[in-house]
Formats: sequence, C-alpha cells, structure tokens
Amino acid sequence: MKIEVRNWQNEVVGEVDLPEEVFAYPRRPHLIWEVVKAHLAGLRRGTHATKTRSLVSGGGKKPWKQKGTGRSRHGSTRSPLWRHGATTFGPQPRDYAMKVNVKAKKGALKSALSDRLRQGQLVVLDSLEVDSHRTRELLARLSGLGLAGNKVLFVDSHDNLNLLLASRNRPELATADALHLNAYDVLNHGTVMFSRRALSQVVEVLQS
Repeated sequence: MKIEVRNWQNEVVGEVDLPEEVFAYPRRPHLIWEVVKAHLAGLRRGTHATKTRSLVSGGGKKPWKQKGTGRSRHGSTRSPLWRHGATTFGPQPRDYAMKVNVKAKKGALKSALSDRLRQGQLVVLDSLEVDSHRTRELLARLSGLGLAGNKVLFVDSHDNLNLLLASRNRPELATADALHLNAYDVLNHGTVMFSRRALSQVVEVLQS
C-alpha cells in the first residue's frame, strides 16, 4: 500500500509505503467510542462543588424551640429544606479519568487513520515547515493544496513553531505532535496532514 508524497506546491515528490496492519485496519466503532469517551472525560477538570450543611455558614442556632409553637420542628436554618440552605447530593470535586489500555488506544487510532485513508482525507507532505508564522500565508498554501476552508489537522513535531503560531488562531486548523496523536483529534478533523517524518514516527509507535 503506497501513498503519494507532495510538497506545499502540490507537486508529487515521491511516495511512501503504508503498512497494512496500520492503514488497512478494520472499522471498530465501539472501540473508538470507548477511547474517545475516555479522552473527553480526562479533559474534564472536575472542580465543581456545592455546599453541604457542614459548609454553609450560619445555622448553628435552633430557629425556635422544639415544642409549643405549633410549627414543624427544625434544628437549623441551613437545612436543605430552607431557602439559603445547603444542597443535598450536589456535585463534589472528583476525577473523571477513565482507564483505557494502550492496546485499545492504538486500535482506535489505527481504525480512525484507516478510515481517513479510505475516504481520501489523509495527506502526506515532504515537510510541514513554513517560512513564516503568518496565518495568511498558511491559508494560501492550503488553498494551493485544494484544502481551503477544510478542517485540517497538521501532524508534525511541536518544534515546528511557525506552523503552530500560524494555525492556532483559526478554529478549523489544529496541530498535533506525532508522538501524542490520538483518535479524537483524527476524528475531529476532516483532513489529516502528515509530514514524512511524523508519518514514520506514528507508524513506528503503532507497530510496536
């Protein structure tokens, strides 16, 4: 299985072999669902909190005596039954992280990349290095590749600072380090663009 390697001028400058165990991987919708669910759960901060009876200030004094008033008995004005009272069973700080094994993560990523390749939405460039950090110039390069307005994920190294700066203020563009690529990032973008170096790194990780 081979794929053409192009440059920023959309000229074919070579080709690269794609291993079938990575890019001909069968679709695994449920596996992808599990991995993406765990990824999004891990992004949650979990800092939400409500006050219980022990946390609400005040309410230490019994509002009225137990008997003889004709009213129902109460021991605190901070009971959840009262206005300005505590919250019952409200959210408390917690960790939403879900455990997913490495084999499942790799399987989901291979399934997502294989799907992008089958749809013709996987592009390999000889290099993703750009001369300027200006967004306008990057958009002009994408237009030359026929990807103007598309949601594009650039997969290279975080050392490619110009690409990172040029793409970060456009909501449809994103960058990912080759060694930290995940299935959610691939599925969240219509086109995945690799540099030749990044593609070899991803293949090496997924074959291990």
